[in-house]
This record gives sequence, structure tokens and C-alpha cells, in this order.
Amino acid sequence: MEEINELIQERIKKLKNLQDAGIDPYGGSFDVKHKAADIIRNFGGMPKDELEAKGEECTIAGRIVAFRDFGKAAFAHIQDATGKIQVYLKKDIIGGDFSILKNLDIGDIVGLSGPLFRTRTDELTIEVKKFRFLCKSLRPLPEKWHGLKDTEIRYRQRYLDLIVNPQVRELFVKRSRLVRAIRNFFDAEGFLEVETPMMHQIPGGAAARPFKTHHNALGIDLYLRIAPELYLKRLLVGGYEKVYEINKNFRNEGISTKHNPEFTMLEFYISYADYNYLMDFTEKLVTHLCMETSGTLRVPYGDDPESVIDFTPPWPRLSIQKAMEKEGVSPDVFKSIDAAKEYALKNNIDIAKKASLGKILDEIFKEKVEPKLIQPVFITDYPVELSPLAKRKKESPELVERFELFMAGREVANAFSELNDPADQKGRFLEQVEERRMGDEEANQMDEDFVRALEYGMPPAAGEGIGIDRLLMILTNSQSIRDVILFPQLKPEQ
Repeated sequence: MEEINELIQERIKKLKNLQDAGIDPYGGSFDVKHKAADIIRNFGGMPKDELEAKGEECTIAGRIVAFRDFGKAAFAHIQDATGKIQVYLKKDIIGGDFSILKNLDIGDIVGLSGPLFRTRTDELTIEVKKFRFLCKSLRPLPEKWHGLKDTEIRYRQRYLDLIVNPQVRELFVKRSRLVRAIRNFFDAEGFLEVETPMMHQIPGGAAARPFKTHHNALGIDLYLRIAPELYLKRLLVGGYEKVYEINKNFRNEGISTKHNPEFTMLEFYISYADYNYLMDFTEKLVTHLCMETSGTLRVPYGDDPESVIDFTPPWPRLSIQKAMEKEGVSPDVFKSIDAAKEYALKNNIDIAKKASLGKILDEIFKEKVEPKLIQPVFITDYPVELSPLAKRKKESPELVERFELFMAGREVANAFSELNDPADQKGRFLEQVEERRMGDEEANQMDEDFVRALEYGMPPAAGEGIGIDRLLMILTNSQSIRDVILFPQLKPEQ
């Protein structure tokens, strides 16, 4: 820490030197005409003689990430949003501005212009004729500017991570590309993008603990959205037949490599469809997104360079019972709560004292099956008590028409045929209210207005939510959700 403080003090002295010389160390606008990547792409393959004969003038701005001073000349690498390029500064060319160089540091931001040439080592370089100081950096870049690997610093000071790790910058470009591809896909499919409230009087649409806030003017408590589902289905009642929302959700739960309290979801609804239709639709959507962001349906997975996740459809479809039986779970656990409890106890699976059969089965599945679902697979036919908003299967009313999409050992999507029977929906809400009374803080609350909306009539429909953060984790082979969120939630800095 003392060494860092000394370096900062030295930079502050250089800052004052610039000011004393009449140079603004935090300059104004600069007319940038070129980007590093464009220069390299357009001229990187041009022979030296042709390049110098062309005399192409370039004007760029960026951060100094390398600097070598040879007295009367200096080489530097300038990094902008697209990459980096070498520049050459010579005293007899830039004249009086050359004295500024002794006050330069790694991390400073400059603007410059000059013709392109090749050095003796054949590196494409800008010979600087004009030079302007744009911003003095008072703190040294980490680890002697060779990269930043400390994950705590990377997440907490993402700006440093982006400066020194170009692969991180590219990852978040890919995130933007993914979201744009989602919008383009749904717009082409005839969906309407909508926005629904982030503050709810009644949290609903998912089994999760909400964050609570207070509205002073209305004098009421409100909850940050845990899911937009109930509002989006109100829009189906209102006559829209295809809607989608790219939304922020907030859930007051644990933080892990798969969970962040604030996360991004795609949620969409289609009138006159069911969950079988959505499985086909999801294959089409995800393979499209995979090609748009990665250019292939086979993406790397884990540390083994030979290991891939293959998105080539069709993907297997397994009932939750069949999936558990494949991993050696006896079908007896589906028949009685006592058998399920006994199995959980023998396998050291934590369950709540008053957990229902469906909740116990869910915990067994998470422990025994979920981590092994590496390739894309649809898991179907969940117990009705786990799905208070889904339509029952006619041939098996204890189950619902629902699937979850798993890959890389995690859930990526959840979908079902929507329950549109208001009496059944109200009954399930009442069951959820009872579960809350018994201590389940994640159970749904009664939403009378949603039931009223169903009483006006909602067409048969199917709906789905896809975790954009988790999908991006898989497409970029990222091991933690924090790697794909620019500013993940962290404990306060000590």
C-alpha cells in the first residue's frame, strides 16, 4: 500500500508539472477519426513500401498501456475500445510537445495523429506529428499492467478489469450482441416488446423472497419485481397475443456462482400455444442466439479443450421422474412422502421439516440429477405443487404441463402451459398462502386482481422465462454469473 501511495504522489507531481506548463491535464473534446482495429484491418497487410508511399494519416485517442522512452524518441502502445496500436514519438518531429513525455505514465489518455509506417521489426506504427494530453491517470494500473487476475478486484473495480483484460471487454460486447439478437428474433416472429412495473404491491410470478421498499407519497410498502409474469399475462387478457420483455428481476436470496440478487431475464408469452410448442420454439431461439453470438452450435465447456456443449437440435425430452430414475433414484420416492424423506435422509440431502412431496423431489433432483445435465435437455412433467401458475395435465392432474431447460449442469429456462382457469388459480393461490403461513417465505401471495383478470378470460397460452446471464455463461464458457454481469453485487468493501 505504501508503494502505491508513493506512485500516486509521483503522478500528482507530474500533474502539477503539466498545469505549470499551461497544459490542461483533463482536456476537452478530440476529433477521433480512426480506431485501432480498423487501422490494423485496413493496413496491417499492406507492404512497407506501399504503406509509406500512401502516407495514410491517422487520428486516434486512447489509453497508454506501454511506453518505452529512448531519450530523443519513444514508442508507446495506445489502446482504444477496439484494440491497441503502436505509436512512435520523435523529438525533432513533435518539437516542444516532446517535453511533455517526461510527465506521461502508463494509463494516461492521449490523442494523436500522424502517418502510418512500419518499424524495423515490421510492426504497423503511427509516426506522431500532433499530440494532445486528454486525461492524467493518478493511479497505476495493477500487476505491472500485465493483466488482472484477482477476482475480488476484477468484480469490485470492473473498470480496471476492462482496461487490462481485453477478453473481458469482448465478453461484454458479446452480451450486448446476445440481447440485440433476442430482440431481432422476437420482432421477426411478430412479438410486441413491452415494459411492466418493477415495483409490485404483491410479489408474484416465481417462488422467491422479494426485496421490500416503501413509497412515501402513497404510504404503502412495495416489492421489487421477482418476475413480470402476472403482468405479462394480463396483457394476453387485454388482447395482445405475443408479448416479450427483457427485464431485470430482484430476488432476496443467496449469492453463488449461479445466483445474483439482480439478474436479467427474457420472458415471453404466446396465445393459443402450449408447452410442447414452446420446446420446438426454444430450440429454434437458442440455436439462433448461439449462432449469432458464437458462430457455431458447438461451444467450449469447462477446462478440457475437447469438451463442448452441442446445441444441435433436437434435444432430449425427459420427465422429471425418468431423469431421476436414470440416475438411480428409485421410483418409490414418487409414491409416498415417507419414501422420499427416507431417500433424502440416506443421501444427506437437506429438506425442510414440513416439506411437501413435491419439494422433497425437487431437492433430490437438484442434488442427484441437475449437475449431470451437461448437454441441452428438456425436463418435463413437474408436480403441481411446484408450479402454482401452470396448467394441469389432463391425463395426470397431479402433474403440470411444464418443462425446464437444463445445460451445463444448471437451469436456463422455465416454461409451461399457462393456467387460465380462474377457480383453479385461486385455489392454488390459497394453497400458497397456507404454505406461507406454515413458514415458506418463497410461496406466492394471493393476487385478487390477477384472478379477476382471468375471470374476464385469458386465451390458452404458453409462457417461458430464460435467464440471459446463465445463457451467456454457457455461450462464453464462464464459470461464475459474476463474470457476465458488469457490476455484480458484492459485500461492502472493507
